[in-house]
Amino acid sequence: MPATSPLLAALGAQRLLPVLRSPDVPAAVARVTGLVEAGCRAVELTTSTPDWHLALAACRRALGDGPLLGVGTVTTADQAAAAVEAGASFLVSPYPAPAVRAVAAEHGTVFVEGGFTPAEVADAASRGPAKVFPAHVGGPRFLSSLRAVLPHAVLIPTGGIAVEEAPAYLAAGALAVGIGSGLPEDPAALAAVFGGA
Repeated sequence: MPATSPLLAALGAQRLLPVLRSPDVPAAVARVTGLVEAGCRAVELTTSTPDWHLALAACRRALGDGPLLGVGTVTTADQAAAAVEAGASFLVSPYPAPAVRAVAAEHGTVFVEGGFTPAEVADAASRGPAKVFPAHVGGPRFLSSLRAVLPHAVLIPTGGIAVEEAPAYLAAGALAVGIGSGLPEDPAALAAVFGGA
């Protein structure tokens, strides 16, 4: 399994993982840049953004190798390969994805594999951080139940979670919470969330 410490350290510090679905490449670059300038160290773009691989490559050119820029909703080997080629620091799937797992292993890229049932989450967590999706279905109590039987698992609940609900998931044992919408647009408010200057 590739070393996950930089990603885990970043997520452990910021506690929220922005999951971006942007309408186009310029919007994606602007949003990622704003997040990084606000102090965010890890951001997830998704394959639902048109030309997402171009957006990732543009972000890499603009921001360099400092921030951890991942790609989510990766479900095929082709998507995984394109993400790695464009400079992805990590890959995320919404459900078990052996084809993505193979590409990530081949390139030494961190893979946050998704699952919902205890068996799926346990399997993903045996290899690295696991995405619990869709987390809102079970809520914090479900996450707490998973933590009880998987005490060493690194869990990242995502899906339908509002920013104000994140503390309950963190208290239930999440390393970080994936947030798809609701993060502040105002730079000062965003900096307050991610500890930037």
